[in-house]
Amino acid sequence: MYEVVKAEKLTPDVTRLELKAPHIAKKAKAGQFVMLTVDEHGERIPLTMADFSAEKGTVTIAALEIGKTTKKLGTLKTGDKLFSLVGPLGLPTELHKVGTVCCIGGGIGLALMYPVVRALREAGNKTISIIGAKNEKLLIYEEEIKAVSDEFYVCTDDGSKGHHGFVSDILKKLIADKRDVKMVYAVGPIIMMKVISNITKPHGIFTVVSLNPIMVDGTGMCGSCRVIVDGKTKFGCVDGPEFDGHKVDFDNLIARNRRYMAEEQVSLKRFQEGVK
Repeated sequence: MYEVVKAEKLTPDVTRLELKAPHIAKKAKAGQFVMLTVDEHGERIPLTMADFSAEKGTVTIAALEIGKTTKKLGTLKTGDKLFSLVGPLGLPTELHKVGTVCCIGGGIGLALMYPVVRALREAGNKTISIIGAKNEKLLIYEEEIKAVSDEFYVCTDDGSKGHHGFVSDILKKLIADKRDVKMVYAVGPIIMMKVISNITKPHGIFTVVSLNPIMVDGTGMCGSCRVIVDGKTKFGCVDGPEFDGHKVDFDNLIARNRRYMAEEQVSLKRFQEGVK
């Protein structure tokens, strides 16, 4: 059992949990994820780590309450316990000093973006961060990401804060202004990562995307996270979750990411009706 050291709502639908897990915290690195089970009757789901501290012996996750298990997570309070927690899993972000790195995140992806930006800056890079959400109330990890960024931009679809438009707009301007961006890191909705990769490809800017949305089992056993990279089949959980965005078949990825939607809706409906 893993104690919830701190539980808080970042938005009405996003819960952040700091969990006591010293054996995971001491080995965790940016870009990795954990597998968790809320209770003995629950399913195992993968969630990327939003933070970790070897000193405190804790790892932090943030979950968008969109399905049965994430809604269960949203009911946990400080002092409650998780049934199981396994990790760290997946390959960590490759860290090199390349110069200027532009990190772009949207939605719940901002939780993962924070430790990645921090690690890239600690590696000696200049970090430009662009974060986005539908509106100001849905922005998360804004202050945390800003604190580890040399330049920082906010975008909202409705214009309620920062740039009125998409994160891709800011990236296009940086490229048009001939900023010497050596690498782009993108995490968030799959369609956003596809757009970012399509923008950088003609300019030859190395682009990394995190494909955590496609994962199910997290250990390479189920094969659900198969993704085509450079014409070859890769597993998001054990070969990733980070890949070269210019080599990912995003159309196949988008189609595969929808395959369990009907079952997920049935499971959520049963949970809301109180059926175990």
